[in-house]
Amino acid sequence: MQIHGLNKTTLLDYPGIVASTVFTGSCNFRCPYCQNADLVLDPMSQPLISEEEVLSHVKKRKGIIKGVCITGGEPTLQKDLREFIVKLKELDVLVKLDTNGYRPDVTKDLIKEGLIDYVAMDIKSSPEGYSDVAGIKIDTSIIKESVDLIMSSGIDYEFRTTVIREFHNEETFKAIGEFIRGAEKYYLQGYIDSERVIERRFSSYSREELEKLVKIVSPYVQFVDIRGVD
Repeated sequence: MQIHGLNKTTLLDYPGIVASTVFTGSCNFRCPYCQNADLVLDPMSQPLISEEEVLSHVKKRKGIIKGVCITGGEPTLQKDLREFIVKLKELDVLVKLDTNGYRPDVTKDLIKEGLIDYVAMDIKSSPEGYSDVAGIKIDTSIIKESVDLIMSSGIDYEFRTTVIREFHNEETFKAIGEFIRGAEKYYLQGYIDSERVIERRFSSYSREELEKLVKIVSPYVQFVDIRGVD
């Protein structure tokens, strides 16, 4: 599997779990505000980390590392994702998958086989604005298929949106609320500008503004919170 990064210990990526995070290369979206531009646009320019190195680390820290997060890029593009997760499960760790939801067939198979314990799916925007935010033309029926699949899966999950002033407004979040109505957890993530983003032309909302957006979504979702904002 194409692994281009390893965060050996994190308390943030897997809620309530001490975990490691692996970063896979390539993505089928081109979100212009993406924080991992190199992984998306030119993954092979980044150093490769072998599966053996990751597995050895997890095995060595057995008892401390309780989970592994697989993020990207977009992990579901990796042809040997399943085989890698099988190796992780043999080490008796929890596995969290971060996904944009555009390969529901892959996610469905992993859930069906009991290979993932937590799914975090990005909700880029309202159905009307999805293609603008994703940077490519999106069939939102595929996104909805993933939303419904994850909500009915019986495993832990969350939905999340990185909030961009240039893309999102109050009407956006009313539409998102309808789109994920009944979801257990939804997070509004603050945008952080950096040199790693694909296009540096975006701006963030303040915490006070995000709190107003939380109130808009709250009638639709069981739990809504803010991440990444002081």
